[in-house]
Amino acid sequence: MYCRECGEKLTLRFCENEGLIPYCAQCRAYMFPQFPIAVSMVVTNRTQDKILLAKHVEDEDFILFAGYIKKGENAEKTIPREIKEELGLDVVKAKYMSSRYHAKKDVLMLNFIVVVEDKPIKLQEAEIAEARWCTPEEAVQLIRKNTTAEFFLNNAVRELKKKI
Repeated sequence: MYCRECGEKLTLRFCENEGLIPYCAQCRAYMFPQFPIAVSMVVTNRTQDKILLAKHVEDEDFILFAGYIKKGENAEKTIPREIKEELGLDVVKAKYMSSRYHAKKDVLMLNFIVVVEDKPIKLQEAEIAEARWCTPEEAVQLIRKNTTAEFFLNNAVRELKKKI
């Protein structure tokens, strides 16, 4: 590991209340590990009785929509940008649900239920092979099992059932 500020090789040093943390002797600073942050979105229609799932071009399983938060951007700006890019739809509203560390991609995922306007989808075909509207029950059956997406979807379905 190397310092992101000066490039010096880091050593592990004990930090009070933190344990062993990478330390840069040149900068005289602890370099706490950083990882990317992304949004995960359970996309629903206005009546919130349908959920939109996606199949990426390189994948056979249905997953949720997601996107990385760009530098200088917050989650609230990332959601409508990603939905517009991938689906050509406008976001009506978004509600934060929960977060979870996704080890496979070393990313912190912030999950939202996102309501989109009811109009035809314009898929970003280079990234999304298929998007399918499902009932909440169908979505739970179709989503890739034992994944962060399944965890978020199950939480969202419980929340949506409170309203339906």
